[in-house]
Amino acid sequence: MTKIAIIGAGLIGRAWAAVFSSHGFDVALHDQTADIAQTAKGHIKTNLKQLADLGLISHPKEALARIRVADDLADALDGAALAQESGPENVEAKKKLFAEMDELARPNAVLASSTSFIEASRFSKKLKGRHRCLVGHPVNPPHLVPIVELAPAEWTDPEIVEKARKIYEKAGQVPIILRKESPGFILNRLQAVLLAEAFRLVGAGVASPQDVDKTIRDGLGLRWSFMGPFETIELNAPGGIADYCARYGESLTDMVAESGSGKPFGKKNVQKVMEQWTGAQTPERVAALSQWRDGRLASLKAHKKAAKRKPA
Repeated sequence: MTKIAIIGAGLIGRAWAAVFSSHGFDVALHDQTADIAQTAKGHIKTNLKQLADLGLISHPKEALARIRVADDLADALDGAALAQESGPENVEAKKKLFAEMDELARPNAVLASSTSFIEASRFSKKLKGRHRCLVGHPVNPPHLVPIVELAPAEWTDPEIVEKARKIYEKAGQVPIILRKESPGFILNRLQAVLLAEAFRLVGAGVASPQDVDKTIRDGLGLRWSFMGPFETIELNAPGGIADYCARYGESLTDMVAESGSGKPFGKKNVQKVMEQWTGAQTPERVAALSQWRDGRLASLKAHKKAAKRKPA
């Protein structure tokens, strides 16, 4: 059985533990704060039950039993084929942690980071084993949203990338591979553009934040739940993608040029959004809404699993 080391037992780390354990991997969980690692098992149990209730996994008790809290970092990494780091979003912290991981992990182990924005080259450059370091960026929460972005540095061994890809696929994930490094990778870059335009529209008084959300939730998001942007526009013109660009490319270019100025996340736009937004911005509200979101995502994941893939 392949062993996975989860380094960092916060929100992302414990979701990763559920992902790997539910697909037959043995998982060693480590956090610098021992109490966090112990508490994480309770959250993982809830995640596994949720997946089992929707038929997405079987034998949740056995999956939970495959997870253990490691005594220390060396114990977690001992014999691991892949180490998934989910620590603080801080370059210096990652440099220190990856140096320790590189020293302790077996030579052919994959060292992956869950970072959302930090390129692998920024924390692995000076490592002896930098060839086995890469980013394995998930979407929150990984146990419900399967995409994982594999972003190697220029010195990452292609065989390591392929090894990582196979492990993630075996764990039920959908890995994509970046051909070169790009800050924010792919998902966050696409999300940033959409968010920027959403803030601009509200800031300019074009629409309320609620109506902007409805446009995605009850419009674009319905298509995007099973089609990507290229697949979408292929069906929006009789001749496919090239025909779509010929018909609408100039208008789209003008809109993009018009929208690309200013500071979309500046105080002025944020203030206009918050003046119209309802609900106290508290940790309690975020936790409750996160639980609701996870339930909806789990149901959607179950539906997508049952649905047939589109024709070629």
